[in-house]
Amino acid sequence: MHLAKYLIRMAHRNLTDAEIVLSDAPDRGITVSEIAAMDQPVDVNPVTTAAFVGRTLRGPLNTPVLVENTAEFRRRFGDTASEDTLGPAVRDFFEHGGRRLYVVRVANGARGAMLCVPASGAALVLRAIEPGAAETLRASVDYDAIEDETRFNLTIQRIDSASGHVLDQEHHRRVSIDPESDRRICDVLLSSELARSEAPYPSRRPEATTGLGLGRAEAYVEHVQAGSDGAELSDYDLIGSSADLTGLFALEGIEDFDLLYLPPMGAGVEAGPAALLAAELYCRKRGAMLIVDPPLDWEDPDAAVAGLRQTGYASPNMLSYYPRLRDLRRPADGSGVPAGAALAGLLCKLDESEGPWASADRRNLSLHRHYRPLVEIDDEDSAMLERSGLNCLRLDSTRRLQLSGNRTLARGTESLPRYSDLRVRRLCLALIKMVDRATRWAVFEQPGRHLAARVQAQVHAGLCALAALGAFDDDVFDVHCRVDPNPPAGSHGIDVLLSFTPVSSGVPLELRLHQSAAGCQVTNTAFAPVARRIGPVEAPELRAPAA
Repeated sequence: MHLAKYLIRMAHRNLTDAEIVLSDAPDRGITVSEIAAMDQPVDVNPVTTAAFVGRTLRGPLNTPVLVENTAEFRRRFGDTASEDTLGPAVRDFFEHGGRRLYVVRVANGARGAMLCVPASGAALVLRAIEPGAAETLRASVDYDAIEDETRFNLTIQRIDSASGHVLDQEHHRRVSIDPESDRRICDVLLSSELARSEAPYPSRRPEATTGLGLGRAEAYVEHVQAGSDGAELSDYDLIGSSADLTGLFALEGIEDFDLLYLPPMGAGVEAGPAALLAAELYCRKRGAMLIVDPPLDWEDPDAAVAGLRQTGYASPNMLSYYPRLRDLRRPADGSGVPAGAALAGLLCKLDESEGPWASADRRNLSLHRHYRPLVEIDDEDSAMLERSGLNCLRLDSTRRLQLSGNRTLARGTESLPRYSDLRVRRLCLALIKMVDRATRWAVFEQPGRHLAARVQAQVHAGLCALAALGAFDDDVFDVHCRVDPNPPAGSHGIDVLLSFTPVSSGVPLELRLHQSAAGCQVTNTAFAPVARRIGPVEAPELRAPAA
């Protein structure tokens, strides 16, 4: 059996309604989570947040950095035009309506630039913290207002290698080479965001780089060894380590995200089955959707259907499309341009204007006119692709490129057929996160019927707000809450049962959630509700535990 297919089937063998779970791994450090005040209005329309993991020209490694436009990305990570980085993906995301994006830079054996500041026959060696060939630092030394011969002032600057402009600057005053000093240079630079000092340390302070002329002109020491971008990325660089919080797991450092995308790792180098499997599992844990580009060898719709069957991908937390794109601004490329980042931007735009329960197949969500489908899709091919779980990129009557299908890759997951509809799946994920954010405060309150009533009223208010936005069919929804009356060891959990009919499907659904100090989980174990219809003005009703 195909290896990826085997691994994915093993991963999904026990997939049930209880698929969104929080990590049970031990904490490694302090995690700070924002908890809304009790009984506060529920935010039912937060800004959708995306996360991209991949290669950049420079920037911090394995650290999620929030950027809200391309200018912020260029300043922190380098040019968006370099085709062997995720820069083009970031540009596509913001050009198509995205607003919030976490970027995680990964590398394979990258090295920081090295500077050597002369020190009476020796040198003070500085190494750039952020590796990469595009990370350019320079340093200067002066003795201004210093009488102690062991002390000096050090200035470090980050330079834009293209324009020569200073991007960042640090001044370290009255540092010392004395091992007994409380301002020893190696200790002071532990707080630097630009460089560290390396042993062996000079026995005398570095020589001043300031020159004298008609005025004071600062001279700078440039690097003697350029940084390196390292080797080509592999799937394992993208995956990283859960113990070290690298790669995908660097996203543990952020509160929440909704969409995950792994851009190409280089020219013609795509994320492989191992990375996509790990990303899908991580999205399941975090309640996010993974956007997957079609492989390069899917040359026609039949090949796409056959290729998807061979990969074995089958998850309600994955969405893919066909075909790739042709960029009219670039020379013809038979492999095409991936559209994953642009689709992430369109989904963010859709959520802001309509909501995650709305269809992405609408004229105001077209891709930019410089994009054309690499393969023309007719109605018959489109129906075949959508049955297989692939969304289609097609030209409409005005020659605008649009997404059709509203499908996830939940095909084959017989216990979750309703989640094959992207709109239903994304609405469910939004509801889970809404309940989680709204009810975290409750696990720290005294348990009892009054607490259940307060939680139920708060969640009901959130559902009313969503109903007013058009999330539910006929405004039919219900909510029941129960608090464990005999909590173990002073801790208690809260069961929340949501009953609703998504506007996109017309099929009634239930979500059974359990909120506790360990986090919010979707579960099959909940108390039985009494079926009834609740309008936006009817008060919530308490339900006793099932026998």
